[in-house]
Amino acid sequence: MNEAELREEICRVGRSLYQRHYVHASAGNISVRLPQSGGYLITPTDACLGYLNVNSIAKVDVNGHQISGDRASKTFALHRAIYAADPTAQCVIHTHSTHLVALTLGGVWHQEDVLPPITPYFVMKVGHVPFIPYCRPGDPKVGEIISQKIREMQAVNTPIRAVLLDRLGPNVWHQNLSQASAVLEELEETARLYLMVKPIPLSETQIQELRDHFDAKW
Repeated sequence: MNEAELREEICRVGRSLYQRHYVHASAGNISVRLPQSGGYLITPTDACLGYLNVNSIAKVDVNGHQISGDRASKTFALHRAIYAADPTAQCVIHTHSTHLVALTLGGVWHQEDVLPPITPYFVMKVGHVPFIPYCRPGDPKVGEIISQKIREMQAVNTPIRAVLLDRLGPNVWHQNLSQASAVLEELEETARLYLMVKPIPLSETQIQELRDHFDAKW
C-alpha cells in the first residue's frame, strides 16, 4: 500500500475496532511503517479511533521527528521500540480492551503467558503473550522492556506478536493492519472466555498437533 492507502486503512481499522467496542473514548493508537521512506504514520494523541481523519494522522520520519499531521501519540516511542526489535512488524495496534485490562486487574495466568492455551485458534493465531509490569502511559522504559522480551522469545524460536501491559491493555504487531486486528480480536475474546469459565488448557499432545499441522509457535 502507498501512503494514502495506509492512511485510509488506519481509519478503517480504527473505525471497525471502535464500532465493535474493542476501543473506547480516546484510548488506543495505531501506527504503520512507511515502506518507501522508512518513516511512520501514527494516530494523534488523544484521538478517538472511531473518528479519525486521514489528514490528521501524524507522519514521523525514521529518526522520530514529526513531519506533518496532528501531534503524534505519546506512545510513539513504544511503537518505535517494537519496530526496532522485530523487523517483520509493519504495524502496531494498542487498545485498552475491557477483558484484557480486567485480566491484568484480577491477575494474569502467568507472567510469561497471560492466558492459558484454551483454544486452538488462540495457540495458532496469537501464541505466547507476556505480561509487562505497570509503567505510566508514554514512559520510554516500557519500550525497553518489550524490546528485551521480543528478543528473548526470538532467541528460543517462539516469536511473539503481542504483549499485555498492566492496566493499559495489549500491544499487537503484524505484517499488516488486518492481521494485527485479527490477532487483537482473538486475544480479547480469549480473555473474555477465560474470565467467564476458567477452562482447562489444551493438553501438550493437542498443542503438538497444532505445531505439526499448522506450524504453531507455542
